Order: sequence, then C-alpha cells, then structure tokens
Amino acid sequence: MKFKTWTVGIAVLALTSAPVFAEDSLGQWSFDEQVTPVGCCDSGCDDCGCGSSACCGGRGLLSGMGSGWLEGMSLSSALGLDCSRIDVGGWTQFGYHDSPTPLATGSFNNVPKELNLHQQWFYLGREADGSNGLDFGFRADFVYGTDAQKTQSFNNPGATVPKGGTFDAGFDHGVYGWAIPQLYVEVAKGDLAVKIGHFFTIAGYEVIPATGNFFYSHSLAMFNAEPFTHTGVLATYTGYENMTLFSGWSVGWDTGFDQFNGGGPSHGNNLIGGFSADLHDWVTMTYVNTYGDLGAISTTGDEDHSHSLVFDVTLTDNLNYVWQTDYLSIDEAVGVRETVGINQYLFYAYNDIVTFGNRIEWLRVDGLSNYEFTSGVNIQLLDNLVLRPEARKDWVPATGFDQDMFGADMILTY
Repeated sequence: MKFKTWTVGIAVLALTSAPVFAEDSLGQWSFDEQVTPVGCCDSGCDDCGCGSSACCGGRGLLSGMGSGWLEGMSLSSALGLDCSRIDVGGWTQFGYHDSPTPLATGSFNNVPKELNLHQQWFYLGREADGSNGLDFGFRADFVYGTDAQKTQSFNNPGATVPKGGTFDAGFDHGVYGWAIPQLYVEVAKGDLAVKIGHFFTIAGYEVIPATGNFFYSHSLAMFNAEPFTHTGVLATYTGYENMTLFSGWSVGWDTGFDQFNGGGPSHGNNLIGGFSADLHDWVTMTYVNTYGDLGAISTTGDEDHSHSLVFDVTLTDNLNYVWQTDYLSIDEAVGVRETVGINQYLFYAYNDIVTFGNRIEWLRVDGLSNYEFTSGVNIQLLDNLVLRPEARKDWVPATGFDQDMFGADMILTY
C-alpha cells in the first residue's frame, strides 16, 4: 500500500492543565473530562461560581481574546443549578467530511460533502450516590442531528419502515432526526448501583457522545461488532479494590423499551457481564460480553455472543496507548456469522492546547478483511470549544477498495 504523507502524522487534542490522560469508571479515555475547567472549580461552589471561566482561567488557544461570553456558557448556570445535584448540560457538534465512512449503510459520517449538524445534545440527570446509604438518581439524554438515527432504537419492531418503529425509532426526517439514547433511573447503596431503563452500552472503547471520543470519525468495529444501547437492568459493583464488576440483562441490542418480534423466534433476551480492573497504576483492562438472543441482528438462535476487551496503558504523562479487540458470533440456521477485529490507538499530549493521536484497525466480517488508519488533530480553541480535523484511509485488499477521507468538526460544550 502507498500511504499519502498524512499517514506519518499523529493527531492532536488539548488536555487539562497538565498533559495527562483521564479515565472514566470503565477505563475509557474521556474527552469530556479533559475539557472541564480546573482550578477553583474543583473546590466546589464559591463566590465566582461553579464552572466560571472568569474564575478558573481559560486554557484554550483563543482564551482571553474577547471570547469570555462563549467560554463561560453554562446551561447549568443559566438555570441556576450550579450548586445543585441536578446535572444539566449539552453540546453542539458541526462537522464536514468529503467521503462516507465505508462498510455499513447508515453508519456515522454517511452524509459527505455537506456541513452537518451531527449532535445537538441535551442531558438532564442526577447521579445516585450510595456512599451515605440508599440514594436515587436518573438520566435523560436527547439528541438532534445526523447522528440521531444511529442512536435511535433502530432494532425495535417496525424500525425498518420509514418513520416506523416504537419509542424513538421513527423520530426522523431525511438524514436528520431525534433520538433518546438514554432514559433510566438509578438506585445506589454502598458499593452497588443499579440502572433500570434505557442506557448506553458498556462495551467497546469509543462512545456515541462526540465529547467522549478523540476522533471525529468512528472505528469500523463500533458500528459492526458492538451494541450502542440496551434496555434492561445493569448493576455495577465497586466493592473490590482496583476492580469494578458489571452484570445485567437487556432485551437485545439497540432496542428501546421493546423487543424485536416480541414472542417470536428472535425476540431479544441477553445477558450482559464484565469487569474493569487496574492491573497496574498505568494499565487498566476492561472486558464486557453479551450472550443470548441479541434481537434484530440474530435470526434463529439464542446462543449469540459478543465480547470486547480493552487495555488502556499510560506509557508516560504525555503518552497513552489503547489496544482493543471485538468478537461477535451470530448463530443462524445456515451456520455462524463471525466478526472479529483489533483496534490500536496512540495519543501524545504535546501541551495544554494540542495532542497527537493515531488509530489503526483491522476488522474481518464474514471472512473479508477491512483496514482503516486515521490520523487526526484536536486543537483546544477554548475551554469548551475543540477543533478536530483528521485524515483517514480505508482499504479492502480482496476487493481493491481504497478510499481517502478528510474531515473536521467543532464541538462546543455548555
């Protein structure tokens, strides 16, 4: 293969005041946490207000250049909820790419050569805190844009019919639409927390919210070997040192308060299990599997199986490496369909404004190997505004498919 000169570059993202990588409870690198203002904001509520960039100081390339009104945007502040346990906020993501992401019809970034509103996102929630006994919480997310149809309950009954399906499956018009990717209540006591309702999957490394990813585009594995959402119950236990356990049940992949062909031969009924473990101060391993009848992607069996394994390695304060593998097996009357892949990520934090990163991927779907390499650059323009240009190459040696793509987006959080 002949790679263009961009393939030797590495992508960029701005981090907190020290260029280190943060992880969430699943060992996944969280962009959203990286762009939260630091300083007095960490100490709680005071005279300058929670989340005030005037108090905390700007850390973006354009901070202090007459952008205070934009950098200080906060939906929570506007509603007077700065010091409340109610968490409210959102973001706006616009992007442009010159070629569609291959391999899956209806995948992310499938409306090329147009400036798209990918995600206009709002959320409202309250985290259940069981540290002082029984506590309750909830979460509701709402999104509008070209990404909405990918986050709807597209495996609900009737979802393949235009504007059909139950729950949010029919909330679309053209390439745009609405989705409710999360709607759940949560109960917590001590080290145990339980979600009940519609929630994001815990499988994989990349996530649906644009604020949770380094790259503008997504991996092939995310759309072809992993679920996006579940409706069911998920328990999380943190009582063991350096380990978190997950256990739950859902009505198939990507369903919303319904089952595919309810009561039929493929209705969706699967277990969710896994764990996240700190193997060392600098190595986190997360394993998640689903087993049973996965719903619409299955046809005849109840022995469908998937697993996702992620190693997140902090090599230095500035360098982070991620290795991920996915496996999906679908039991059918004519045999077993298999999808297997490996993703690798490398991120280098150059300074507070800029970081570099690469992603290289191999994904085999029913015996056909697909490859993808992405090199992008994220630039922190303001505390709450990031620019993420990238260059990507996809190729399939067996078919001769070879595609170069350039894309860029901007995300404003508030």
